Amino acid sequence: MSEHQNMTTPRYPSMYQINTRVWLTELSRTLGRRATLDDISDSELDRFAAMGFDWIWLLSVWQTGSAAQVVSRANPEWQREFEETLPDLKEEDVAGSGFAIQSYIVHRDLGGDAALARLRARMKKHGLKLMLDFVPNHMAPDHPWIDEHPDYFVHGSEIDLAHSPKNYCRVKTKKGSLLLAYGRDPYFDGWPDTLQLNYGNPALQQAMIGELMRIAGQCDGVRCDMAMLVLPEVFERTWGIRADHFWPKATDSVRQTLPDFLFMAEVYWDLEWTMQHQGFDYAYDKRLYDRLREGHARPVREHFHAGLDYQDKLARFLENHDEPRAAATLSRDVHEAAAVITFLSPGLRFFHQGQFEGRHKRISPHLVRAPDEAVDENLKQFYDRLLTVLRHDVVLNGTWRQLECVPAWDGNSSCDNFVCAEWQGPDREHLLVVVNYSAVQSQCYVRLPHDELRQGTWLLKDLMSESVYERDGTDLVSRGLFLDLPKWRYHVFHLAASASHVR
Repeated sequence: MSEHQNMTTPRYPSMYQINTRVWLTELSRTLGRRATLDDISDSELDRFAAMGFDWIWLLSVWQTGSAAQVVSRANPEWQREFEETLPDLKEEDVAGSGFAIQSYIVHRDLGGDAALARLRARMKKHGLKLMLDFVPNHMAPDHPWIDEHPDYFVHGSEIDLAHSPKNYCRVKTKKGSLLLAYGRDPYFDGWPDTLQLNYGNPALQQAMIGELMRIAGQCDGVRCDMAMLVLPEVFERTWGIRADHFWPKATDSVRQTLPDFLFMAEVYWDLEWTMQHQGFDYAYDKRLYDRLREGHARPVREHFHAGLDYQDKLARFLENHDEPRAAATLSRDVHEAAAVITFLSPGLRFFHQGQFEGRHKRISPHLVRAPDEAVDENLKQFYDRLLTVLRHDVVLNGTWRQLECVPAWDGNSSCDNFVCAEWQGPDREHLLVVVNYSAVQSQCYVRLPHDELRQGTWLLKDLMSESVYERDGTDLVSRGLFLDLPKWRYHVFHLAASASHVR
């Protein structure tokens, strides 16, 4: 039995996203037969728990159908992307998007609902919670509702089809041919392997709440795909159809039965605060991700000016299945600096399968196989150290605040290149995170506003290296900690009284 079994979820948990179909394809090769969720070993679950994860998000577990698969295999643009990922691409590698859902039952190839229930029970023994997908905006073209409830979908006209052929299509149903809209967001062409649900129809909203209630009985939380698309103002802007609020009703309905159920929103366009107030526990922090990609410290610091009531409910990430691989888009030193900032800030720490190993190729959710890539051992060692830091109680349950940096001397403006913060535990444990987030060597003093540090001397042990420094307490408080760091370098200091500390 795992030592994590009886641990409660910390204030700042960690989540690991796994592409379920790719994972089981790799396991199938090892076993020499088709693997299901029952073949995921307890030792693997224990490894995830030992790494410090509280949540496992299993991507793409739901039943998909042949209609979406045909579209995926025939789309020339997608095919080029698949071949870039898998130069030896085979037809069976393209199973159709895991977001073109035919039914919210676990895919038969994964072992069905019963296999997921058994896996979830085993995960619970290891202290792991299960997150699954909920896709509110659209369904697969062969979903049963096409025949049973065509009024659940957005319909178009011959004029719509003529003017926007990439957003509408003809669909054969038991009640005849219909002109329906592809699922889409307002800024891009439709996804041709999906059909758009009509949130202006109250019956559709109730049906989707019913689907959500069934999903909630099979997991501990859901990641809601493109959650902002069904907000009334967004839906009306996209389709010209007025809709009632969906998310407050949906989240309340689930929590009446399952009060601890967790909702995470994939959300963009600066609507994170809106989604938090619609009932979501967490919202994607795409804004921090974008600012880190830009490579400038000041916008990152400004992002952290928001209150903790907001920041605590953000999901911080450096990559996921929709974004490019961090190792492919960031140089090693920038990658490490960005990771220290991202995952040592408050909120949900959101990691992606392959991130620790330095994978370069993003895997489309249409694919069920990943390319073979060498492990970047140096990056893996970095993440091993970072995950060890993230298991410290001070960053799991402590209090975070950003710290002020001032010029090291008159005329030196390089203090603007730093992002510095502090974690403090209930027993006055201090963890100091300092990052020179720039391409030049930089200096500053970072202010440590704690009178209890004045007495004696302090050891600053860098948890990301073997470095240890000794500093006078009075100097730390009056002038601050002097930093002189090369480009993109960082420290994560644990402060402890030295042997000569005066009490």
